[in-house]
Formats: sequence, structure tokens, C-alpha cells
Amino acid sequence: MTVPAADAGALAEPSAPVGGGWTASLSLANGAIWVGWYGPLQILLAMQAAELAPPGTSKESVLAWVTGAGAVVSLVANPLFGALSDRTTSRFGRRTPWIAAGVLGGAAALVLLAGARTVWAMAGGWCLVQLTLNAAFAAVTAAVPDRVPRRQRGAVGGWLGAAQILGVLAGTGLATLAGGLTAGYLACAAFTVLATLPYLLRRDLVLPAGARPPFTWRSFVTGFGFDPRRHPDLGWAWLTRFLINLGNALALLYLLYFLRDVLHRPDPQGGVLILTAVNGVTLLGTVVVGGFWSDRVGRRRPFVLWSGVIMTVATVLLACWQTWTGALAAAALLGIGFGVFTSVDFALMTDVLPAAAHRGKDLGVLNIANSLPQVAAPALAAPVVAHLGGYRALYLVAAAIGLLGALLVRRIRGVA
Repeated sequence: MTVPAADAGALAEPSAPVGGGWTASLSLANGAIWVGWYGPLQILLAMQAAELAPPGTSKESVLAWVTGAGAVVSLVANPLFGALSDRTTSRFGRRTPWIAAGVLGGAAALVLLAGARTVWAMAGGWCLVQLTLNAAFAAVTAAVPDRVPRRQRGAVGGWLGAAQILGVLAGTGLATLAGGLTAGYLACAAFTVLATLPYLLRRDLVLPAGARPPFTWRSFVTGFGFDPRRHPDLGWAWLTRFLINLGNALALLYLLYFLRDVLHRPDPQGGVLILTAVNGVTLLGTVVVGGFWSDRVGRRRPFVLWSGVIMTVATVLLACWQTWTGALAAAALLGIGFGVFTSVDFALMTDVLPAAAHRGKDLGVLNIANSLPQVAAPALAAPVVAHLGGYRALYLVAAAIGLLGALLVRRIRGVA
């Protein structure tokens, strides 16, 4: 590993464009983290829950409890490790030590999870996976505002978004094809480490010890909050991201049940697979293009606004055109909208960060708006479906929430 001298540029606004090699290695590291998350989430944890569920307890309840505990850990871990990386003055760099420690710890946690023989061990292992891989993820995302100039962040965000999607697919594939529970966990662990190496071998910016602010527990803890009156753009950006992600989560949450109970598909599981493939293809087709286009015209807000509108139209289709053809059209539109949103919203988030000294912490707080909807969506969706109008009402609520989020991006003043 090349070790640079102390570099005051760690707190400077980057101006030199990053090359394709740097972007590719960071994207590969990002994809590797998603492999470590989604191999278990899509396949392995469900298999393990079925094996370990105690008599009288359903495997669905075990899986929900384990993944819910992991989600709570991720909500705390991302901003925490982002803040710790902000203060790191290692000679190996500001972010690289946390990426290395996070992926190695995540791989070890996946190996431990493979050997879990009780529900408690399974939950502990998954929480450890979330803790460690969130450390790596916080540092990966913070590397973008550290190194990428504003005019290039849409493109880089697009490649990171594409890597995320491919990481989900690769993790699912590895878990499926490895040939068993233990082999699946080991395959995901190995991929997570090996695919991160190209980035870890690159030069990272070093934060000089003199540039690190004095530490007090009070300032460290209170620093995780932010006053929207002082930083209104940060507040509106968080709310925009949260609402659009919540609308998307509501639209996708009960897709299997929608196909089975409303459309009466003979093979609802196969239908979900087809819709997921359609959504993934259109998402991949727009996530990079949207980022490049946003960089070229130098604007972010219109892309976020119109991507949210497209997703709203898709969700209204699910409410009003309840046929298989309508579901296919909705899946394609959701992919188009969410692809553009994924890349451009990430660039917008990095543009509204108030200070270089705590980029990692602020991005960690903003990333809560990605994970919190996964916790909130089930709590909101269940009573709507059961008592307030069924799936038609659910999709109209999802559309209204997503549209509100899209419109609120207009309140951001510091970004075009």
C-alpha cells in the first residue's frame, strides 16, 4: 500500500477530476459491501431462520426479528463510523482504515453467522455484520465528497448506484449457487474482501493531526443532530430522500401478496422475479445516464423532482391499472425513476454538506433516510391494507408520499 505524507487537501474542496480507475475501484468496493448484505438478506437468513425457528415460532417471525435488530444497528452504525472516520489521522488515510477494518470484520462476522446454531447467535451475527459493513459503507460514501469535484459527482454516483444493484444481484447469485448455507456465507465473505482490495491499495488523503478538532464527549454526541434552521438545505435534502424512499418501499413491500391476492397470478413468486428483472434493467439503464446528464447540465433539483414524479406515476398505475400489463409498466417506470434518483440524489446530498471536517458524519445522518423507510414501511402499510382500503389505498398513499418528497426538493436553495 502506498502511504502518502500528511495532506491538507483532506479538508479542501476537491477540484481535480478523478480517473476511471479510482471510480471503478470505489464502485467495486461499494458493490462488495452490498454482496455482504444481500446474499444473507435475500437467501441465507431465510434458510437459516427456517432451520433454527423454535417449535411454535414461525420462520417468518424469526426472520423479521433478526433483520429488524440488524436494521436498528445500521441506523446507529452508519453515522457513528462516519464521524469516527472524519477524525482519523492514520498515515494510511482518513477513510481507508475504516473500509479495511469494516470489510474484514464483516467477512469474519459472515463466517461466524454461518456457524450460528441458535436464533440468538444468528441475531448477534447479523447485527455484527451490519455494524462492521456499515463502518466500511460510511467511509466509502464519504470518499466521494473528499475526492470528487462537484461537477463529476453525478457520474460517480451513477457508477456507485450501478455497483449497488449489481452487488445485490451478485450476492443473491453467490448465496443461491454456492451449494448450501455455510458455503453461501463463505462465498459472500470472500467476495466482500477480495473485491475491496483494489481500492484499499490506492492512495488515500491523510488528515493532519493538527487539523482534527479537540474531542469532547458532549460535542461528539450532540454533533449527530443538526439544526435545520442553520442548515435548511441539509434538512430539506434529508426529508426529500426519506419520503421518496418511503414511497418506493411501500410500493414494493407487498408485491408478492398483490400479485397473489389482487391479480391472482398462478405463480406469484415467478411474477415477482419477472417484475424485479424489469425494474432492475430499467434502473441500470438510467442510473449512470442520469448522473452524467446531471453533471453535464450542472443541475440536480430538476432530476430529483422529475424522477420522483415518474415514480409517483408508476405507483398510481399499481392503484388504478390493476392488471399484469399495468404491473409490468409500473415496474419499468419505477426503475427509470429510481435509477435517476439514486445517482442524482447522491450527488445532491454531497453538494449540501455544510463542512469538510464532518462529511462522513453528515452523510451517515443523511443515509438514515435510506434505511429508516425499510423500518417504517411495514408499520405504515399493514394498517392501510388491513383497515383503510386495501392495496389500492396503499399505492395511492405511497404515490402521495413520494410526490411530496419530490416537490420538497424545490425548497433546497444552495443547489441548482
